[in-house]
Amino acid sequence: MSFHFDFDPANRILCGRLDGRVTDEVQKEYYRVATEYAARIDPTAGIADFSAVTSFQVSPQTARELARSSPIMAEPNRVRVIVAPSDHIFGMMRLFQLEGESTRPNLHVVRTMNEALAVLGVQDPKFERLHMK
Repeated sequence: MSFHFDFDPANRILCGRLDGRVTDEVQKEYYRVATEYAARIDPTAGIADFSAVTSFQVSPQTARELARSSPIMAEPNRVRVIVAPSDHIFGMMRLFQLEGESTRPNLHVVRTMNEALAVLGVQDPKFERLHMK
């Protein structure tokens, strides 16, 4: 699998970490699984971390499709942060941000995990690996 999920119970942050090769299919599956986790644990904030991605082959059409779908966290005002170090991924995530602005007004796209944690106001998160049951 090209992704996994961690959770910081003290700060209630769900963090999805993608790695390796990410395609349209992987991105859609990530979104589906993330939505299931969010419904189950009700995080107050979320991070999608693309730092370990080595190949990003997600089409603009898929980015738009996901942006127009229901958000992973149902509550629209919850803070969401996307960590996108590479220029290509950053650009695609900005497209996602702009397309989904009405349902995700507190979505931020940043370059590093430190920036993401600063947006969330968290200094020392304690993430634990989640396993779908």
